[in-house]
Amino acid sequence: MVRIDDRIRRIDAIEKASGKAKYLCDISLDGMLYARMVRSTIARGRIVSINVPPLPEGYYFVTADDIPEGCANSLWMIAKDWRCFASGDVRYVGETIGLLVGPSLAVLKALEESVRIEYEEMEAAISIDDAIAVKGGPILEKDDIHCSLTSQKGGDIDQILSGAAQIVEETIETGFQEHVHLETNAAICTIEDGRYTFYISCQCPFYVRKSVAGLLGLRPEDIRVKQTTTGGAFGGKEHFPDVLAGPLLVAEHKIRKPIKLVFDREEDMIYSVKRHPSKIVLKTGLDSEGNILGSDIRVYYNCGAYLSSSYVVLQRGVFHANGVYNFPATRIRGYGMATNTFPSDAFRGFGAPQTLFAIETHLDHIAAKLKVDPVEYKRRYFLRQGDETVTEGHIVEKVVLEEMLNQVAEKSGYFRKAAEYRRGSGRGIGMSFYNHGGAFTGNGEQSIIKAHLRLVKDGDRFTILCGQTEMGQGFRTILRKIVASVLEVDMDDIVYDNPDTDLVPDSGPTAASRSTMIVGRLAEEAAMQMKERMSEEHVEIETEYKHPEGHPWDQDTFKGDAYLGYGWGCACVEVEVDKLTNEVKVVGIWSSHDIGRAIDELIVHGQVNGGIVQSLGYASMEKMENRGGHFRQTSMSDYVVPTSMDFPRQEWGLVDNPYEWGPFGAKGMGELVFNGADAAYIDALERALDVTITRIPMPVEDIEGARA
Repeated sequence: MVRIDDRIRRIDAIEKASGKAKYLCDISLDGMLYARMVRSTIARGRIVSINVPPLPEGYYFVTADDIPEGCANSLWMIAKDWRCFASGDVRYVGETIGLLVGPSLAVLKALEESVRIEYEEMEAAISIDDAIAVKGGPILEKDDIHCSLTSQKGGDIDQILSGAAQIVEETIETGFQEHVHLETNAAICTIEDGRYTFYISCQCPFYVRKSVAGLLGLRPEDIRVKQTTTGGAFGGKEHFPDVLAGPLLVAEHKIRKPIKLVFDREEDMIYSVKRHPSKIVLKTGLDSEGNILGSDIRVYYNCGAYLSSSYVVLQRGVFHANGVYNFPATRIRGYGMATNTFPSDAFRGFGAPQTLFAIETHLDHIAAKLKVDPVEYKRRYFLRQGDETVTEGHIVEKVVLEEMLNQVAEKSGYFRKAAEYRRGSGRGIGMSFYNHGGAFTGNGEQSIIKAHLRLVKDGDRFTILCGQTEMGQGFRTILRKIVASVLEVDMDDIVYDNPDTDLVPDSGPTAASRSTMIVGRLAEEAAMQMKERMSEEHVEIETEYKHPEGHPWDQDTFKGDAYLGYGWGCACVEVEVDKLTNEVKVVGIWSSHDIGRAIDELIVHGQVNGGIVQSLGYASMEKMENRGGHFRQTSMSDYVVPTSMDFPRQEWGLVDNPYEWGPFGAKGMGELVFNGADAAYIDALERALDVTITRIPMPVEDIEGARA
C-alpha cells in the first residue's frame, strides 16, 4: 500500500532507462509507407509553379488539391487560420506545400531534393519591429496584429505618470527558444476498422482529432487518436502535432495505406514551433522617495504567420506582467504580432516567462538607480492574500513569499554576499521572485475544457480513464499514486495507460499546469466515491470539473479572478565572471517554491532541477536567430543547451501551503519552476560586471557588447 507522502520510483522509470519503452519511431504496420514534407524555402511570396519529377510506381505527391471539394484547407487549433497546405502563396520558411509518400525513405529524400518550386518573392516582416512597421504590407487583412488585449487596475495611468517625480523607461527583449524534446515530432495515420486512426506523439490527443476532422468533412469523433509513449514535449507537442496529422490524413484519404512521418533532428530544429520572442516596453513612475506610483507596460509577442495558441499565450503574459507585485496602478497592453516566421506556440511557462523576466529585471534596474538592494525594494510590493490583481480580481490564497525569501536567503547567504560583493568585482549574486497561475485562465476550465475522468473497478483492479498524457513529467505515477493512496491499495492494482480517444473521456489538454490540480482532483474525488463501494465487483464512477463558487470571470472584458491558485517561487543564483574572457561560472543555485503540497518529492525534485536549468539556458546560452525567415541554428552543435556539467548542484526547498481545491492540497508546478531563474542569473551577471542587460539570451560572446 502506498501513502501520499511516500517517495516512490516512477512507474515508467525502468522501461525508459532500459530502452524497452516503445516510441512511435519503433512502430511498424503492415504495408506501411513513409512521408516527407515539401516545404517553402522563402518567407513570403506567391507560388508560381510546382514542378515535381516523375514519380516511381507506388509514390505519391499530396497537396491542397487532394482535399475533398467543399472541405476547408485549415487546421482548427484555437482559430482556423493555419493552413494544412500552402496554396497560392507561402507565409513562412518551412510552410508545408506538399507531402511525398512512398515505401523508401531514401527515394523520398531524393525526390524531395528534386522538387522545384518557383516563387514570386515578396518583402517579409521577420521581427516584431518589422510587424509594427507593417513591413512589406499587411500580412493580415489590415495590419500585422493577430490579437490584442488590455488589462488595467488603479487610476488613470497617464495622469499618474504625468505627476511622477521620476520616470524609468526601458525596453526588454527575449528571444526564440527551441524545445529540444528528446523524441522528435512523429505520427502515423492509418485506417482501422474502417476509421481513420492516428498513432501520434502528442500532449493533447483530443486536440488532434478536432484540428484535422474538417479537412475531410468529418466530425472529431469520427477520428481515433492513440497517444504513443511521448519522449518529451515542453509545449512543443500541444498544437504542433496537428501540423503533421493534417497532411497525413489527406494522404491517407487518397492512398489508403498506413503512412508514417518522423522528423529527423534537423527538421525538428528548423521546422517546428518555438517560444514566442518578446519586446516589452516598461514605463514606471516614481515619487520623490523612489516609491512606485504606477506602471505602463506594452507587451509584444512574435506570433509568426499563424495564430495557433498565441492569443491565450499573450493573455497569460499580460496577466503575469506585474509579477508577484501589487502596484498602485498598472496598464498592460498586449499585442500578438504577425510575422513571416515559423509560427510560435506553447512552451513551458506559456507566455509568463517573458513578462516575468521583464518585470523582475526592470525592478532590478530601478533599485540600481536608487542605490538600494533590489530584494529589499521588491519585497515592499509583494502581493498578499486579498490584494487586487491586474484583472481586478483578487489573490484568493495565502501568499508565502516572505517565507520562501527567508528560506533562500538563509541557504544562499544572500544578504551577506550582496553587501560584500562590490558591483563590477566579477562576483555577483541575484534573486528573483515569480508565480504561475494554475490551470486555464478565468472560466476556461468550466466553460471550455469541462474535464471528465472515469475510474473503473473490475475485481481487485482499478483503471483510470482520462485524456491526460505522460510526456516525461511523471503524471502516470502521480495519478496512480493519488488513487492508490485514497483507496489504500498497491500501485500495481492501478492501471493508467496512454490515452486512446475511443476509450477515455476528454479531460482537457496536458498543459497549463492543470494536470495535477484539476485532473488529479477529479481522480481523488472518483477514488473517494469508489472507496464507499469497494465491496462491489464492478463499479464505474465518472467525475467532472466543477468551478468553486464566488469567483467570477468575464471572458469578454478579462475581468475577475483569472486564477484561483498560483504556484510561487524564489530563485537565487551566484556567479563568478572572468572579466578578461567574459566566461561565466555559476557557483550556486538556490530555490524555494510553493506548490501547495508535494504529491511526490522525487518527481518534484526532478521538475525543479530541470525547470531551473532550462530557465538558465534560456538566459545564458540558448541563442536562436532568425534571418530572413530562416533559423540559423539548425542542430545540437550550434544550438547549445545546458547539461548537468554546466551548473552546480542545486539546493532547493518547499514551503507547504495546501491548496483548498487540489488533490491532497497540491497545486500545479511544471511551468512555475521555469519562470524565474533567468532573471536571477541576469541580476547576478549585471552586478558582477556592473552592466545593464535588457535582452536574453546573453551568451558569452554577447557580454562584451553589454559591457561597451
